[in-house]
Amino acid sequence: MRLEESGGGLVQSGASLTLSCAASEIFVRRSRMDWYRQAPRKSRDLVASIDVDDSTKYATSVEGRFTISKDNEKNIVYLQMNNLKPEDTAVYYCAADWSPTIGLWGPGTQVTVSS
Repeated sequence: MRLEESGGGLVQSGASLTLSCAASEIFVRRSRMDWYRQAPRKSRDLVASIDVDDSTKYATSVEGRFTISKDNEKNIVYLQMNNLKPEDTAVYYCAADWSPTIGLWGPGTQVTVSS
């Protein structure tokens, strides 16, 4: 089982990025899928979730700017991030709702937003 995030980068404030998470041997159609982020010296926090029925939830700090989606056929989860702010700077990780309990994380992808 594997999760691999991609799509991060260095952007200016107000820019957009789309992150991707490719899942291997984890079927995104069968699990709630989450995006987390971890800024330096801070905890890893839940940012967005998409459930098996495609319902979504967001942290207050990203509501209205980020959109989580998934492609069940490709087994990929996306995070569209608009109007990025310096406080969005972090390493972003995806997870299935159960995968953190077994310590399964991908390498993450770095997002850096300059002011």
